[in-house]
Amino acid sequence: MPAEPVAPPAVTEDDPGGRTARRLVTVVALAAVLPALYLPGLVHNFFDLKIYMRAMDWWAAGNPLYDYVQPDRVQGALYFTYPPFAALLLRPFALLPLGATIAIFTVLTVAGVVVTTRWLVLPVVRRHDLPRLFTVTVAVLLVLAVESTRETLTFGQINMLLVVLILGDLLFGVPQGRRWAGVGVGLATALKLFPGIFVLYLLATRRWRAAAVASVTAALATLLAAAVAPSDSWRFWTHELWATDRVGRTDYTGNQSLFGLLSRITAPDKPSQLPWLLLALLVAGYGLWRAARAARAGDALAGLTLTGLVGGLVSPITWTHHLYWFIPAVVVLVDAALDADRGTVAGARRWRWLLVLAIGTGFVIVYGVVTFQDWGVAPARTDNPGEFVTRNAYVLLSLLLLAVLPTRRPAPERADAAAGNLH
Repeated sequence: MPAEPVAPPAVTEDDPGGRTARRLVTVVALAAVLPALYLPGLVHNFFDLKIYMRAMDWWAAGNPLYDYVQPDRVQGALYFTYPPFAALLLRPFALLPLGATIAIFTVLTVAGVVVTTRWLVLPVVRRHDLPRLFTVTVAVLLVLAVESTRETLTFGQINMLLVVLILGDLLFGVPQGRRWAGVGVGLATALKLFPGIFVLYLLATRRWRAAAVASVTAALATLLAAAVAPSDSWRFWTHELWATDRVGRTDYTGNQSLFGLLSRITAPDKPSQLPWLLLALLVAGYGLWRAARAARAGDALAGLTLTGLVGGLVSPITWTHHLYWFIPAVVVLVDAALDADRGTVAGARRWRWLLVLAIGTGFVIVYGVVTFQDWGVAPARTDNPGEFVTRNAYVLLSLLLLAVLPTRRPAPERADAAAGNLH
């Protein structure tokens, strides 16, 4: 009697070796794309960092800090525009060879990307049981691919330092009620005024002590700079702070703020201040209201993300390298999509919408608005709908996310995971 055929064993899970190979191919493929994305930005050649160092040399030679100026092909003239406290921290770097300073800033920026991406992604990994090393590695590579990161690295900007201070404060210090909560936001505000929007966020969420600590920290850092450089400090706070023309042309496409959008409509003339102020107040009020609601619902990441988007919109000058806040927005969207109940019609529809929005946002911020376009050196109005959308892509995306970014359901394990990530 012939033997009965033996059925092959049932496959209960994917082959671990094949899974590892696919993950490795994914990581290698993403890493291979990065050089092509960075190639156009190499022409920046650490331009901003070189301005900082030349300004520090000028200052060290006994000249007034804010008298430093150099010609620029696009902006006409560029100055040192940071607060005096930032100058105090930058001045020691002028003692180093320029190559060493560039290397230090680059290493610190990449380290900041790794640390902050880990903070953002690990809670999602733990909640959804995702492969830890693979997910974090892919996330880091994707963050390095984003235009704001590329511009930060190739210009030699300090933005990732500010992001580390803000995220460390608002993801860990404030939610955990730490005594030092607010220090990071305060230091970031003293270094570069943009983070001051997060002091308003702390007030909107009724974190009175953290808001007070942030304000006092910023004030003390500013007073320290005033004690070291009184005349430069007086000049900055009484005059240079209000001179927006020192920062660059507001109509340039790289300025992705509401004022930049209006400037591109009225170029070569400046837009009227009153409509911009009314629009900025409306956006700030709505955005901070949504941010406060998200924070009260237990979603600190959505709250601070909405606040960062508000800051980018209402600031008169918001260069592309300032707009880190799309990155946590994508994390919130992906996490919310993973939470969606695809077993119901409404849940499946929500999952598709969130996934499309996350992928669309990712595409826009990787391709960017300035990397692969030449917008010229002369002021030019946006005179057709296609150009209006293209030249204001980040502004329009910020407004969309301000309206639709979800607040995720309360999850105690998210806070627990975040607390563990700090250590």
